[in-house]
Amino acid sequence: MTTTVIDGCTVVTMDPDRNEYSTGHLVVEGTRITSVGAGPAPSDLPGATYVDGTGCLATPGLINTHHHLYQWVTRGLAVDSTLFEWLATLYPVWGGIDEDIVRTAATGGMAWLARTGCTTTMDHHYVFPADGGDLMAAEIQAAQSVGLRFLPTRGSMDLGQSQGGLPPDSVVEDLDTILTATTDAIDRYHDPSPDSMLRIGVSPCSPFSVTGDLMKQAAGLARDKGVRLHTHLAETLDEQSFCQDRFGCLPVDYMESLGWLGDDVWYAHGIHLDDDAITKLGGTGTGVAHCPSSNARLGAGICRSRDLRDVGAPVGLGVDGAASNEAGSMLEEVRTSLLFARARGGPQALSVRDSLEMATLGGAEVLGWNREIGSLEPGKLADLALWRLDTLAHIGVADPVAALVLGAQPPLELLLVNGQRTVERDRLVTLDEDIVAREVLSASTTLLSRAGVIS
Repeated sequence: MTTTVIDGCTVVTMDPDRNEYSTGHLVVEGTRITSVGAGPAPSDLPGATYVDGTGCLATPGLINTHHHLYQWVTRGLAVDSTLFEWLATLYPVWGGIDEDIVRTAATGGMAWLARTGCTTTMDHHYVFPADGGDLMAAEIQAAQSVGLRFLPTRGSMDLGQSQGGLPPDSVVEDLDTILTATTDAIDRYHDPSPDSMLRIGVSPCSPFSVTGDLMKQAAGLARDKGVRLHTHLAETLDEQSFCQDRFGCLPVDYMESLGWLGDDVWYAHGIHLDDDAITKLGGTGTGVAHCPSSNARLGAGICRSRDLRDVGAPVGLGVDGAASNEAGSMLEEVRTSLLFARARGGPQALSVRDSLEMATLGGAEVLGWNREIGSLEPGKLADLALWRLDTLAHIGVADPVAALVLGAQPPLELLLVNGQRTVERDRLVTLDEDIVAREVLSASTTLLSRAGVIS
């Protein structure tokens, strides 16, 4: 069992008392944090590796609550489109993915998530071409190679264009295939143990790509298996109109009729919510993955994150699919979430610590992992980021949390996931970044050629 001691850094714990130490330390033994406190660390721990944290800020690792990793190889397309226009452009391209492309895309996306301070990510994968191979296995292999804690969700679409849905029929599956494959993914991969690096969720795609029958049966399956439920909801006004025209109600009311409210459910986006919908989410503990950069990129709107938090709804942050957020940076979402909340509600709408909390403990609550991750406390899993704030970009900023949230992205001195070094001195150490980049380019070229986007 290895022991790592980080000494002399500022520490933001996100513990129940929100303790912060201007000069403090952390001790990690194996996969767990064993000590967090003010002042210097013990200097004589046998066999320990000491890290000089002078000039650095230690935070919990950032937690990404919504993503589509396969999209890392289709960035830069339909950049001036609405969501529905963007999807109509990209669905035919995504119809050509296979397990090699998904593995490469997921590796690239997660490698960059790690470089931006992320220690845990979910993934919402919902495109399963009939001849694509084992796509869930491919992205799980990618997470293991990068070294991130992972919650992939088995997504699905069964409402094609011929039935009034948005996706082309070529990328949807039938109900029995979906339920069988989802059950198989849970049985093969879900690890509910406290030390788990891999959990599985269930995630029909959206109201405009999934039938109500699938939504109901997916909820029953997930609850029978004890796993979490996820879907897109209230992202655009187009979706709101779709729900009103097809179901005669607003999106949250539709979800309520299907049994999709509860503390085991979280929605991606949650932008177009009225007061009644927000009250329902808060009252049922239903979570929201706020994806500010993607929402802005697609012109979808701004999530009412302050109002959701005020009623007790868990709120985390997500980078969303890389094709609607080419940056794919978790730290960028922290800053953007703050700026958008203030643009909407004034300078008191969200504090710098509120936005960091959404990216850490809030994300852990959304994913149902808050007993093990999301804060720096003795007994919790050792997922943490050490940010260097003594370079030109941040030196002299009075509040280190403000420096991290409002400033440019600082160098990432160290990223520990489950006590293991994943990033060190602003460089991924689990894989060769240059090789990953070349493989991503090759996969992107192959996929876009298949779709006829490039020749």
